[in-house]
Amino acid sequence: MKKVGCIGVICTDVIVRHVNEMPEKGKLMPVNSITLQSGGCANNMAIDLKVMGVDVSLLGVIGNDGFGQYLKTNYEKYGVNTTGLKMVDGIDTSSSVVMSSSDGERSFWHCFGSNAALSDKDIDFDIVKNLDIISVMGTNLMPKFDGVPTANVLKKCKEMGKITTLDNAWDATGRWLELVGPALPYIDYYMPSIEEASLIAGKTEVEDICDVFLEKGVGTAIIKMGDKGSYIKNKNINKFIPSYKVKAVDTNGAGDSFCAGFVCGLANDWDLEKCAKFGNAVGALMVMSVGATGGAKPMSEVLKFLNERESNK
Repeated sequence: MKKVGCIGVICTDVIVRHVNEMPEKGKLMPVNSITLQSGGCANNMAIDLKVMGVDVSLLGVIGNDGFGQYLKTNYEKYGVNTTGLKMVDGIDTSSSVVMSSSDGERSFWHCFGSNAALSDKDIDFDIVKNLDIISVMGTNLMPKFDGVPTANVLKKCKEMGKITTLDNAWDATGRWLELVGPALPYIDYYMPSIEEASLIAGKTEVEDICDVFLEKGVGTAIIKMGDKGSYIKNKNINKFIPSYKVKAVDTNGAGDSFCAGFVCGLANDWDLEKCAKFGNAVGALMVMSVGATGGAKPMSEVLKFLNERESNK
């Protein structure tokens, strides 16, 4: 099985359930629960992959504070390799307040914190050389790493013979293509959501969106389409992969878990259709639990779920 390195957004998530409306200024509104969990795109993928049995390393920056110590302890619990994770004095660990509504949808307040400190100079290529797949997770939330620095890292990874993947987060600044564009020629597997992909490509139809990315140098475009499923296109495949319908409890981490499932498939040398189906299955199982990694399951359980759903079609 191939070894994976996850580079990117790492944070703590303060999850508030259920938030269906905001209290007026100066007023208090009770909620069902407030919990602390690890989060961030790279964090989520790393933990999901480790639970599925993949050898995974996490590369990024966290603060030497209470949240940072919490994250380090959590990674030790799961067995994620943190040799490439820098803990820095004087900066706050990135954090989000996740407001989860009763229908499973969520909104975020996010502090860039330590993710704003991550740059291409923080990537240890002595670690990268021992890995097979490099996944950048959370483009648009790392001001010093987004754009040309990301492209430089992925270009070097490609020169080292590594498989590369990338998924971006929502860009509140609206610069979309400006931030992700420089990296596109160095991405083997690009996995944005349909909403993000449409804004980046300037197109609305999924096939047209994929074509834009392929023309800009992406090897394979994989578009996450939420509860509809996913769409995959390259020069050899052009196919919609339907989702597995479940009752969603919390959609936090759903997209990251799809990416983890897809990359798990790559690590096992599966064909791309199976990778996408497995990604859909991992995503479906994730939204049935609370938290960005609360529904992470071993590979055997995901395959059992996948095979049962496929046989019932």
